[in-house]
Amino acid sequence: MAMAPRDRVIFALDVEDEARAKALTAALAPSVGTFKVGLELLMRGGMELAARLTDGAPLFIDAKLHDVPATVQRSVRQIVRHGAPVRYITVHDTVREAVEAAEGRAGVLLVTVLTSLDAARWGGPERLTAHVVARALEAQREGAAGVVCAATEAAAVRAAVGEGFDVVTPGVRPAWAAVAGDDQKRTATAVEAVRAGATRVVIGRPLRDAPDPAEAARRLVDELRTVE
Repeated sequence: MAMAPRDRVIFALDVEDEARAKALTAALAPSVGTFKVGLELLMRGGMELAARLTDGAPLFIDAKLHDVPATVQRSVRQIVRHGAPVRYITVHDTVREAVEAAEGRAGVLLVTVLTSLDAARWGGPERLTAHVVARALEAQREGAAGVVCAATEAAAVRAAVGEGFDVVTPGVRPAWAAVAGDDQKRTATAVEAVRAGATRVVIGRPLRDAPDPAEAARRLVDELRTVE
């Protein structure tokens, strides 16, 4: 069964002000399937704030946990035992331990290579892609629900892992949206990402900073309908 276009969209709720976060959540909820809460808001109010801001919507807790296994396990347990509906939790390693701690209440995603890093840092696109694919295969073996990777590597990852493994792609930049001072290096449109094999796409600034965020989100979902 094909995924509804709305369910493919993850909005990055990267704002400092709680009132603005709540306003964005309310405006975007009809077009967004999951809300991503990262370190900025987690440092401000933890899971209590995340749940309060999103009013029961599925959460992507982008904690990017990177620590000794025991600490990662305890952190994941704290996240899932809060009771909020968590779809994903991100880790940089210790996948097996995170999966065990999640107890089936949330999918663990391994972060491969941040989209803010240029391929030249890895010796070129081919070497970067090989590294990302190797990380994805390792994550799959250790029980992860999927990986986070750029659209530029999504096709190779999908070919390696097959279906039933989530490929979540950040760095989404619609052709109609300009992002001032963009720090993302490996980007694509939402349609390009899904056609390359992404299960879901993460988008932040193009919606957050649009004159009308709700209209921008509706436009994005309309574009994703063309992929189905």
